[in-house]
Amino acid sequence: MRRLVFLLSVSVAGLGVTGAMGQGDVARNMPIPDMFPVSEFRAGILAQSIDEPGPDGFFINLARIEDISFEILFLSPDMDVFRWLGSPRPNMGITINLGGLESMAFLGLTWQVPVLDGSFYLEGTLGGAVQNGILSGASYPARNLGCSVLFYEAAGIGANVFDSMTATLVLEHASSANLCMPNQGLTNLGIRIGYKF
Repeated sequence: MRRLVFLLSVSVAGLGVTGAMGQGDVARNMPIPDMFPVSEFRAGILAQSIDEPGPDGFFINLARIEDISFEILFLSPDMDVFRWLGSPRPNMGITINLGGLESMAFLGLTWQVPVLDGSFYLEGTLGGAVQNGILSGASYPARNLGCSVLFYEAAGIGANVFDSMTATLVLEHASSANLCMPNQGLTNLGIRIGYKF
C-alpha cells in the first residue's frame, strides 16, 4: 500500500511537470495548485471484480463490496492541447481493497457530457494505473494481472444533487490489454459522492 501512495505522489508531481512543458518560464515556475486547481473531490465504495460470478451464481458479483475509493478531479487546463482534446479534466485517485485483494492508484483524463439540462451527466476516463496484486499464479479470489502497470478506463452516470454535490455510478476497469499475460484485469462497480469546489 505504501508503494501505491508513493507512486500516486510521483504521478502528481509528474502531472505538474508535464503540464508546464511548452508553456514558457512563467508556467514552469508556477506552483502545481495554480496550474491545476482542484475542481472536485470524490469518495465512495465499490464492489471488487464484479465480472466473476458471486456466491449465488449471478454474473455480477455484488457480494464483494469491500473497496473504498478516492478521486480528485482538476479543472481542465487552459492549454491548446486540452482544448483540442475536448477540455477533459485531469484526474487521479486510488481504489483500496479492504479484503486483502488488489488495490490500485490511477491517473488519467475525464470527459463529461451534461444531459437533461445539466441535471445529469455521462463521463468517461482514460489513463493508467499501478496495482499491488499478483502478476501470475494467483488463487481465487485474487486476480492474475500480468503487469504492475495497467491501462485504466472508467465510465460513469452521475447527477448534480446540489450545486456543490454530485453522485456518480462508476464502472472502472484496469488491464494490460494483453500486453502481459495472464490478463484477468480488474472490473469494479460502485458509487462515488463528490464535492465541487
